Amino acid sequence: MTDIRVLTDEAQYRAHNTLFRRAMHWGPPSDEQWAVTLPSYEPGRTLAAFEGDEMVGTTQTFGSSMVVPGGAVVPHAAVSRVGVRADYTRRGVVSALMQEQLSTLTEPVATLRASEGRIYGRFGYGLAGRVRFLRIDARKAVIPGAPAGRVRMVDQDTAEKVLPELHTAVGLGRPGQISRWPGWWARAFDRKTEADNVVTVVHSGPDGDDGYVSYKVSEDKDFNHHMVVEDFAWANADAWRDLWIYLTRLDLVDTIEVDAALDDPLAWLFEDPRVVYTKDVYDQIWLRLVDVPRMLAARTYSGTGSVVIEVRDKLLPANDGRYRVSADGAERVDAPADITIPVDLLGAVYFGDTRFAGLAAAKRIEGARFDVADSLFAGPAPLCSTFF
Repeated sequence: MTDIRVLTDEAQYRAHNTLFRRAMHWGPPSDEQWAVTLPSYEPGRTLAAFEGDEMVGTTQTFGSSMVVPGGAVVPHAAVSRVGVRADYTRRGVVSALMQEQLSTLTEPVATLRASEGRIYGRFGYGLAGRVRFLRIDARKAVIPGAPAGRVRMVDQDTAEKVLPELHTAVGLGRPGQISRWPGWWARAFDRKTEADNVVTVVHSGPDGDDGYVSYKVSEDKDFNHHMVVEDFAWANADAWRDLWIYLTRLDLVDTIEVDAALDDPLAWLFEDPRVVYTKDVYDQIWLRLVDVPRMLAARTYSGTGSVVIEVRDKLLPANDGRYRVSADGAERVDAPADITIPVDLLGAVYFGDTRFAGLAAAKRIEGARFDVADSLFAGPAPLCSTFF
């Protein structure tokens, strides 16, 4: 019988990390890799499945916070390192791990990045946010006008001191964005070595530092230079525009690649919007509403009228019930339901990236008044620029 245990010491953590890496078809961590990875293991947040004395499955969470529509910030669990030993797959190991993890979380919401999309719906995760992968022809990219503020390049030591605080101040402006924990920064800075050629610039406006961007440039065999934007955060439109002016006016850059929200207006910065094109759109945020009443009450709603939503949650039955949602907020009610929806699909519509009407057309949910629900849940496209 599968036994789920909370891991407590470094030897267990390293075995956990090795098992997860093997599940992803990677080799075990070297001593150097492990020294960087160890700080990302937080006490009480690492679970493993055992058959007798053998570890056969892994999962972990990182303590964080998340922005919801309307700008409120709620406690958030970033779920990662979910893996099962190859000779124990399809035996209920992941189910046991997910059940234990969800039933013991103190945060009202969790997200993950899904290696396989068909796995997590049955545990209540819904695809709540997508991201565009953009490519910019930097040779033709012209942003008219002069910068409003100042951009300065910082060295690696300065970046390590400045960026965590700056990200907390300016990097949580869009629904879906999450705060970053110390272990995240430790691993990120280890990757941004001199050999990796990562450059960071910080923007300053009238009130001080209000944005930054980290990027690296590589050269291909034909001597073309390609920039990848690694990290980008800003507090206001001037910082966003000025940092793009800096990036697109650099010498020896032919193309720029960056992830962006579905509604990001980047193309309209340029005299010719065609210099920006979408190379791909892919899933990003898989959202699990752990505490449905709290999460429905945490966000704001943008429409008129009201709708009663009946939620069904097989793993966390305390979430089962009917909720009236209106511009005034959300509350439990005993009224007849307009819409019946499983918790994974409620997660999918939570940010407004997925529409109730679309789910109804696909025969995934039942009810009526989907247009009212879509109006209430509408808002800016979500984005999570923190990979974990």
